[in-house]
Amino acid sequence: MKKTIKYFALLFISLNTFSQTTKRALFLGNSYTYVNNLPQITADIANNMSDSLIFDSNCPGGYTLQGHSTNVTSLNKIMIGNWDFVGLQEQSQRPSFPIAQVQTDVFPYARMLDSTINFYNSCAETMFFMTWGRKNGDASNCPTWPLVCTYSGMDSLLNLRYQMMADSNNAMVSAVGAVWKNIRQNYPLIELYQADESHPSEAGSYAAACCFYTSMFRKNPLLISYNYTLSATDAANIRTAVKTIVYDSLMNYNIGAYDPLANCNYTAGAGNLVTFTNQSSNANSYVWYFGDGDSASVSNPVHTYPASGTYSVMLIANYCSYSDTITLLVNTTSLGINTYDSSALKTYPNPVNDILIVQLQNIKIENVILLDALGNYLEFTYRIDKDKINIDLKSFAPGIYFIRLNSDGKMLSQKIIKN
Repeated sequence: MKKTIKYFALLFISLNTFSQTTKRALFLGNSYTYVNNLPQITADIANNMSDSLIFDSNCPGGYTLQGHSTNVTSLNKIMIGNWDFVGLQEQSQRPSFPIAQVQTDVFPYARMLDSTINFYNSCAETMFFMTWGRKNGDASNCPTWPLVCTYSGMDSLLNLRYQMMADSNNAMVSAVGAVWKNIRQNYPLIELYQADESHPSEAGSYAAACCFYTSMFRKNPLLISYNYTLSATDAANIRTAVKTIVYDSLMNYNIGAYDPLANCNYTAGAGNLVTFTNQSSNANSYVWYFGDGDSASVSNPVHTYPASGTYSVMLIANYCSYSDTITLLVNTTSLGINTYDSSALKTYPNPVNDILIVQLQNIKIENVILLDALGNYLEFTYRIDKDKINIDLKSFAPGIYFIRLNSDGKMLSQKIIKN
């Protein structure tokens, strides 16, 4: 019998919690960051949202990543340590140049700076500042490189190259250029440029600051009420663009991609002894709660229960200020392995556009959970049809989601990409 169920998960499970409200950020760039004091605007937005951004910067005019890689001031600021984010902005034209030139003049220094950041800041995340195409293209380089003759041509190359820098360094992107493109398309009366058609106006810097705040704190920019120097209407429209481009698609810019993901299995042996195998990723510390009042902080604990039975076990996988939590039922009387596993859960198509199909394969499903990339439980509809579950994702924004199913004491998990 077919049935349609509307389900809202209320279980005590959280994914990638992000409770810290004070962040430390270092901005390394040039005049695009310096003009209008982008870091200060970002801090003012954080303050408006009852958060705190402690920042420093080094932004000499016309500076490149190559310049920062040997600049004593920049390196000393990186070496101070304790940064949560280090923003890197290349000179405004360089990433849009021919790929062979970018591979020589840009990418090596992005890698060098990212490595230095990681060496001195174990918890820091590199965040590349995706800049924007010039208002009417790059006239100075148009004769020799026609692809930058227009705004759209230059902007698309900048977008691509910043994404390449982030992906190759396991880093994040503050997608300011993509937000500017959305504003130009949907709110053309907002002037993002100064008269030179290159540097940001106050509206342009506000858009960049909203983008950085949303990327660092992962909070909905529509909740911001600070308008800077802009009219309420222009500021609200800019925040809407940031919501659409950044907040609704965080994983497109690797925001959350390197957060810890808890995963484990167990083997129940004789004498109520249970061996746990930790299969978590992107984590460096763990806390186990065994369901009998005992706990442990080792990676792969072995635990003896006081009596036979079924226990609810919780694993918290941590990395710096991020954590992921899973729970599973452990039966001490049954030998074998119960797994919190992704391979046992068959889903297709993945990536998915509309309907996701979960193949049951002779397993009994107790409940179905859908989470977004931030670990929020989502309300959704699904239909059980014989040996499969049809999950309707048509109305969901593109991005990363997680399907979790409980089945006979096992927790099955699968990452889903929504186009």
